[in-house]
Amino acid sequence: MDMLKGDEVAEAGLTDWRKLAQGLHARYLVDDFGTGVRFVAAVGEVGDALGHHPRVAIGDGYVDLKLVSADAIYRDDEGNEHVVEWVTQQDVDLARRITEIAADQSIDADPASVSVIELGLDTARSATIAPVWAALLTGNAEAQGHGTPSDEIRDATGRVPNLWFGDADEHGTGRQRFHVEVYVAPEVAERRIAAAVAAGGIVVDDSDAPSLTVIADQDGNTGVLCVAAAPTTNE
Repeated sequence: MDMLKGDEVAEAGLTDWRKLAQGLHARYLVDDFGTGVRFVAAVGEVGDALGHHPRVAIGDGYVDLKLVSADAIYRDDEGNEHVVEWVTQQDVDLARRITEIAADQSIDADPASVSVIELGLDTARSATIAPVWAALLTGNAEAQGHGTPSDEIRDATGRVPNLWFGDADEHGTGRQRFHVEVYVAPEVAERRIAAAVAAGGIVVDDSDAPSLTVIADQDGNTGVLCVAAAPTTNE
């Protein structure tokens, strides 16, 4: 199934969900653990019927869900097809059904609270160093290039953040190589940036804002705040 582009995901109007990194994310607020379990059970039944399921985490007062397809098709500029982890129509369809289940059970969504952390490492030799990081982060060599045409490290179980590799001069020194990528819902991005600045951070590059905003701490270490397009509505 073809992967969906960012504007296609936004146009789906999934008001309970936010596109962060590779997947769709939602947080639903529950009064107690039993309510969360019953909600997840209902989601599981719908997932069984559709042959697709979300990744689930239950905590104190919330249920977190992630939807992503492991067999999405990506076509590069030359027309070559790659199997990647990304959002497809089956994720959109299941997200809509989950939203209906939540409404039927009077469970509210909190889309502004979702977030994802990924790691970035700038290098000129990703193919050389990626096996080391695959082994260190996941203990599994197959994590290198999992669900991506690049050398990115992705743990299939989601235990650790993804590690992707950016370009760097092979002989470059004296610069930060590691940084964090913080994916947040569009409606909280300005507040998150303002909070970081109020705490002493500096916006060092907003040329790609609102999609990407680079923020440095007082020691010059940088992180990137990442935002995907907000879902559109018919209102």
